[in-house]
Parts: sequence; structure tokens; C-alpha cells
Amino acid sequence: MEWRGRRGSRNIEDRRMSGGGGGGGRGAGIGGAGVIVVLLLGWFLGVDVTPLLQGQPGVTADAPTELTAEDQAMGEFVSVTLADTEEVWAALFREQLGRDYRPTTLVLFKGYTQSGCGGASEATGPFYCPTDRKVYLDTGFFTVLDQRMGAGGDFAAAYVVAHEVGHHVQNELGVLEQTTRLRQQVDQVQGNEISVRVELMADCLAGIWAREVDARFGSIERGDIEEAMNAAAQIGDDTLQREAGRRPMPDSFTHGTSEQRMRWFETGLQTGQIEACDTFQTQDL
Repeated sequence: MEWRGRRGSRNIEDRRMSGGGGGGGRGAGIGGAGVIVVLLLGWFLGVDVTPLLQGQPGVTADAPTELTAEDQAMGEFVSVTLADTEEVWAALFREQLGRDYRPTTLVLFKGYTQSGCGGASEATGPFYCPTDRKVYLDTGFFTVLDQRMGAGGDFAAAYVVAHEVGHHVQNELGVLEQTTRLRQQVDQVQGNEISVRVELMADCLAGIWAREVDARFGSIERGDIEEAMNAAAQIGDDTLQREAGRRPMPDSFTHGTSEQRMRWFETGLQTGQIEACDTFQTQDL
């Protein structure tokens, strides 16, 4: 993905230099592999597992005192990616919906911070909070995505950002409000099924973004789409459960299988139409 030297977004809130929130001492640890399993479970379940990691070697909730060159580069990369989402969705909202798009703010942090939806840590993974309309991202997730989950590459990272912005698009469309209200009226299994549809729709919207980035900016390079598809595969519920040493249990899925995530990303990529991403009007997920 060609991103260097391109416009960045003004809607970045960089908290990586600020004091984070709560540190932890070092004590008896669960070990590096154990930490990774806990992190995977946190990302899969969509919950903050920071309390399980307090006092673990190599895990801290304090923000760094300075940014590395890699931190700086990743911040610039995320800023450019966010700027692309702003241009793409502003245009598509006008062209396909006849309305204005209000962009999200993306919060960069390291270690731990507070969000309108509660604590945000490296254990929660990237997420969108509809309460304050912000995306939260610890760029350290990209390192884990690459080194621990086999989904490296800048476009894999861009897919993650585009997916979370996809949730903001859903919020703009009123989808998140409706599905949140509906989940409160059903049992856990049905609630999980709704969550899967929400997540697959965000994958589809990320696919639309990828299509438009190529058409409008020509920034996609050979192998970029494959990187995004691989990332979608590596963070499927079935794959994450296997990585955590568990047998895949469909009733507990909240994001969709690897196959589903790749297929809905492909749907957005091929159609470019917001209406094609309506995962709530199909029985074939």
C-alpha cells in the first residue's frame, strides 16, 4: 500500500505520550505463551482482560515516556488510512445515500486508556465505541497480528482500521443502535448471532473501502488484497478458538468464521455497494 507522503487525518487523538492509567507490579507470571492465549481470548470475547494480566512479566498498563521510530511510523500510517476512509465514506454517503458522513475520531494509545465504553487496553484489541463515536487502537496489535497470528503487511493493518471505521459507518446508519436494542431482548446465543451479522457487515464495508481506495487513489499494490483476506482469516472465531486451545463452538461465535469474514470482505470489494453489505437480510452468512 502506497501511503507515505500522503494526507493524514486531523481526527487523530494521540494519547501515546500521556500517562496511561494504572500500572502493575511484577509478580508470578503466567508465561509468554499464556499471555498470548489470554490476549487471544480477550480479542475473541470482546472483553477487557487487563485484570488477568496485571503483574505479568512483559505486560504493563503504563503509557511509554517516548515514542519509537516505529511508533511514529505506525501513527502516520494509521492517520493516512483514516484520511482515506473519510474521503471514501463522505463520497459514498453522498453518491449512494444522498446524505452527509460524519467522520469518527481514532484514538491511538499504548498500554491502557479510558474510552466511553470502559477501559481500553492491549488485551481488548482494536474496537469502536458508539458512545463517544471513537475508534480505539493500540498499534502494538499490528505486531501481534504479524508475529503471532501470521497476518503481516501494511494492508492487513489497514483492513483492521477500515473494519473498525466500518462500525462507525454502521453507527451513522443507525444499525448499531437497533442491534444493541435487539440484543437486550434475546438470549445469549441469539445475541451472538446478531453480533456475527454486525461484524460481517463491517468486514463487507471494509471491502468497499478497499475497492474505493484502489479506484480513487491508486494506492493498492500487488499482494495487498491477499494481505487483507489473510488477516480476515486469521481473526475468524473458529481460528481464534483453535489458537486458544479450544474446540470451535459456533454458538459462541461473535465475529464469524474465517471463511465468512473473507467472503463478506470479498462481497464489498466486488460490489462497492452499501446495500450489498446488509447481512441482516440473508440466511446465508
